[in-house]
Amino acid sequence: MSADPSSGFAGETPAPSAGSHQRSAAAHPARASATSAVEVRRSTRRRKSVSAYREGDRTIVLIPARMSEAEERRWVGVMLDKLAAQENKRVLGDTGLVERAGRLSAQYFDGRARPGSVRWVTNQNTRWGSCTPVEGSIRLSHRLQGMPEYVIDYVLLHELAHLLVPGHGPGFWRLLEAYPRTERARGYLEGVVAAERLPHLPAAREE
Repeated sequence: MSADPSSGFAGETPAPSAGSHQRSAAAHPARASATSAVEVRRSTRRRKSVSAYREGDRTIVLIPARMSEAEERRWVGVMLDKLAAQENKRVLGDTGLVERAGRLSAQYFDGRARPGSVRWVTNQNTRWGSCTPVEGSIRLSHRLQGMPEYVIDYVLLHELAHLLVPGHGPGFWRLLEAYPRTERARGYLEGVVAAERLPHLPAAREE
């Protein structure tokens, strides 16, 4: 499963500036966290980067002033996921991956996808995962470690689906339609890839 970039984000620790303004973004509730509100702050000094950090019971998201409303909604979601991933660094071992793959196969594929092995690897920098159907082996890139669980589940399901259907034809994507977070996970991964192309990517600040 290779990466497919669409756009990018970055985390910073910016100082308040006169060229910025802020507004409430209560319509964008924080996901996978106890944060009760999100506040978006636009700045004319920002060109490309987006950053986010916790401030009490709020999440502050800083974006370029020129960003459209649609882009804002998208990147608020991306940065909330990024912060949640940083706050939950629990990493599954290979045994945990095998067990999770079994549960996912049972839940979404009626248990028909039965991998012989599932493990983390460190030699996949251009793919999130790979599968060798003849061996029943699945490998996930270590770069997924620390990402939201629904993203890891999507990559696992993607590779499990390859045990049933080779290639990426209509039948393959029909299998993945059973997973309700497919599009969200794909968007998250596309954002990660695009972010890596930016010149400077410090981690989002944790309060």
